[in-house]
Amino acid sequence: MKTRVVLYVNDVDMSVDFWTMEFGGEVSDRQTLNGGYQNVIVKVSSEMELSIFPKDYIQIYAPEIPETVPSLMFFSEDFYHLHEEILSASEISEVNGVLTFNFQDPEGNMFVMAKA
Repeated sequence: MKTRVVLYVNDVDMSVDFWTMEFGGEVSDRQTLNGGYQNVIVKVSSEMELSIFPKDYIQIYAPEIPETVPSLMFFSEDFYHLHEEILSASEISEVNGVLTFNFQDPEGNMFVMAKA
């Protein structure tokens, strides 16, 4: 099963840079939308993709869609390596027997990384 999570951001290019540079994600598709806006698909693993849309586009063309960022928890076998590489990584803590740390994207949205 593949999962695609939609993220609504202020700056698509900055968000794409974050997910590709910090996580080694790959841009798998770019779509030009009405008004010249861009939607970019970033493949972060074989089973997970992020579809990154500009908030401005959503406000104009799909105002009924909430722009909130979902609470996402990623699991990775490269947990310690990612902790060293992600600039915004918090201290590692244990939650219910699972090692985790928090991190922020460039827009200040919080995510959780857990040890797989």
